[in-house]
Amino acid sequence: MRKILFATITFLGLINISCISNDWEDNSVNSAVIEQPISGKFLKNVLIEDYTGTWCQYCPRVLHGIKQVESEQLRAYPVSIHRSVASSPDPYNFPAAPLEQLIGVTGYPTAMLNRKVLWDNEISTTEVKNQIKLNADLGIALNSTISGGIINLSVNVKFVSNFSDLKLVVYVLEDGLIYNQVNATSYFNGQNPIVNFEHDHVLRACLTDLVNGDALTGTNTGATVTKNFTVTIPSNIANVANLNFVAFVLDATGKAINVRGAAPNITQTFQINP
Repeated sequence: MRKILFATITFLGLINISCISNDWEDNSVNSAVIEQPISGKFLKNVLIEDYTGTWCQYCPRVLHGIKQVESEQLRAYPVSIHRSVASSPDPYNFPAAPLEQLIGVTGYPTAMLNRKVLWDNEISTTEVKNQIKLNADLGIALNSTISGGIINLSVNVKFVSNFSDLKLVVYVLEDGLIYNQVNATSYFNGQNPIVNFEHDHVLRACLTDLVNGDALTGTNTGATVTKNFTVTIPSNIANVANLNFVAFVLDATGKAINVRGAAPNITQTFQINP
């Protein structure tokens, strides 16, 4: 695997970048047990958090992998967390250092599934598929409107089991951001840079605590818990038409139990098995 590594020199994050190259192969095994849908339970989707940068020469490998996930129409919700390092600024930089420290990010690209599982071979969708299940004990549905520069978002979480110590994280993303992408891979025809690359799923704002999420209470069997957010459209959003949301629930270990995404002005129903 090729990755740009960094070492934290000071608390402020002065960074020394070096490049290493290792040969790697797909050693992932699809260990998913064939399961049947259980009536009343929810579909389980997968969260992909991609730590990336427009300056990062190996990051197009993950970008290619995400496009494969999308082409296979997998139930996955990608989030591109852009980072600036040292003398390599990124116009979409998001201040995610505390989250990187929690996850243990040591270089770019790093792609995590459900926040806790490394997507080790990002050009294969096998590891993503292994995280997608037919049965989950909680489901998520988003309802939102945007009017007069204000976002009104409701995140509904429904339970068919008792839970405790759950946290909610809500992201605001933007698609269609155009900026050159450095590329040292063979993907995207090996073009370097990839001129006017379209960056999608870019994290622009977090409506909750980024690292730990916001606490959910009343998470008992049969309950539906709703969290409402009324916020001004973030000033860094370039095109409101390209805005969308991703919400996910963390368990006590910090792993995402389930995730859902939606465009604005959509009223979702729960993904309940019939």
